This record gives sequence, C-alpha cells and structure tokens, in this order.
Amino acid sequence: MNQLYIVTGANGHLGNVVARKLIERKERVWLFLLYGEKPVVEGAERIYYGDVTEKETLLPLFLDAVGEKVVFIHCAGIVSIKSPFTRRLYDVNVLGTKNVADLCLEYKVEKLLYVSSVHAIPDNLHGETIQETAVFDYNRVEGHYAKSKAMATRYVLQTGRKGLPVNVVHPSGIIGPYDFGRSHTTTLIEDFLNGRLRAVMAGGYDFVDVRDVADGILSCAENGTPGACYLLTSRYYSLGELFEMLAEITGRRKHLAVLPLWFVKGTASLAELYYKMLKQPPLYTRYSIFTLGTNNRYSHARATKELGYAPREMKETLEDTCKWLYESGRIQATGLMPSPWKRNG
Repeated sequence: MNQLYIVTGANGHLGNVVARKLIERKERVWLFLLYGEKPVVEGAERIYYGDVTEKETLLPLFLDAVGEKVVFIHCAGIVSIKSPFTRRLYDVNVLGTKNVADLCLEYKVEKLLYVSSVHAIPDNLHGETIQETAVFDYNRVEGHYAKSKAMATRYVLQTGRKGLPVNVVHPSGIIGPYDFGRSHTTTLIEDFLNGRLRAVMAGGYDFVDVRDVADGILSCAENGTPGACYLLTSRYYSLGELFEMLAEITGRRKHLAVLPLWFVKGTASLAELYYKMLKQPPLYTRYSIFTLGTNNRYSHARATKELGYAPREMKETLEDTCKWLYESGRIQATGLMPSPWKRNG
C-alpha cells in the first residue's frame, strides 16, 4: 500500500513547501485548505476545504482515507506577533490541533507530525543554548502565540501517550521563497528591496530556510523517534547582519538606522495602533520586541543526528528569496536588482 500524506495549512509558507516537495517526490498528497482558498501548489491527488476549528469539515479526510497508510502533517496555524489576545488565534492553534489529534487517534493514522514552534519552549534565562524538552507549560512562555503553541504541543504529546504515533517539530524564524501569505520577515525584506524600509530594530533571531524545515519534516515523518520533539533551527542572526547580506546581494544601500530596543519599546503601542488603522500587519510590536531581545540560541543537534538535518547558509536563502520576490512581481522595477534578475526588455 502506497504511503498517503495529508497536509493541513497547505497554502501557508511552510505547508506549501512541504506539499511541493512531496509532489516533486511523486508521493500521494491530499491537501486541506481554508474555504475559498485557491491552491498555490499543483499536482495534489485531492484537495479538501474546511476549517480545522470545525471538526466536521476535517472528517471527510479521515473517512476517505480509511484503509490507507496515512502520515498526517499538521501545518495549519496562525503565526502572530500581535500583543492583544484574539480568539481566532486560540481556536486555530489550540482547538484546531485538538480536533486533528483526536481524529488521528480515532482513525488510527500511521503518524501525526505536528508543526509547533520554538516559542513553545521556555527561554533559558541563563543564556545557555536551548534544546528540546518534553514538558510544555503555557505559564512558562510569554505571549499569546507562544502560549497557544505550548498548549497545543502538550495536547499532541498527551495524545501520543494514548497510542497515536506522534512527532513534534519546532521551527525557528522561517524565511525563504514561496511565501504567498506575506509573513512578517518576508514583508521586511520586500520593503527593504522596494526602498520603503529606513530602519531596523536592534536584536536578532534564529532564522531558518523554509525548505530546510520542510526537509526536516519529511525526514522526521520517515525516521523520527516515536514521541520525540525536534528543533528545526539554524543559527542566530542580528537583523543588521541580515540586511547587510541583502545589501551585498542586491546592490541596495547598506546603511539602515538601527533603533535601540529601549526606543522601539516606547513607541510599540503607537505602532500597533498605526498599522491597525491602515489595516496592515504591524512590522513591530511589543511581543516582537520582546522576542528579539531574548536568548534565541537553539541547538538542532538532535535533528542533525537522527534526521540528517542540515540547514543551508543564510546568504543562499536570501538570494533565492530575492529572486522569487522579483519573479513574482513584488519588487518594483527600479533597476536595483543586478543580473541575472533584471527582466529582459
């Protein structure tokens, strides 16, 4: 019997890259999208529509897959740097994941692979490198997004102890091509390339290529130790370092003002209000400022040892991101992009 892969959140940045890689490998793939979404990946065997918060819309996936050898990859979720609590964040990240886990257990899938986040893991206050943990407590992490991922991760692992084969992966800050939904990091890069970005915050984060995370997920589906969690990370980069690389790649001006965290902390509330009035996602918030100022040093040693996980150099990631943005028409034709990315004619 051929393996069947089911991917939720298949239009998201990570979900569509996971689906893309599976289809390139000639695997059987079913996608689960939100109502009304147009798939951004071609070649799936079947496409289902619904909402993970509505359990009845997930049910056809499981009923149609009875008798199949199913690996269920749950990528669907909301990534948010906003400070205020939103019910939708909780419903999707926590209740939606519970719906998936419960159905996977009931219908005895081969494996559930849940995409969590490094934010679900408590920060190491002593500055030591953060590694995998088996204990998830939403009271020990900061921010509504982190709490939602900690709750969902705990539930998945508890379901695993009831007999469902599970694995959990914890990506860090995902970056790279094929971001059709315009994540926070992609928006920053796009604004820089279009000349709209004048300053960045101090601090930094562990940024990782979306394609490397997808490779780690697929390796985990095949080789992951039952019940294990894996950090799919790369290394820490300051924002200044990222944009220096972007300037070198594109020929864009190199000098951006670097705003100290104390300054942006004082203006974060106004910035969130400003972007809310514009009906645009905020580029920085109180939560993102907090995140950029924490430890953010993670070890992917376990994933490297057990899954063969090997993240690429960030310069390659940024080059491919710039090229994809340009080819997608999201960078203005101002002559800033050097060959071979200039359009002919």
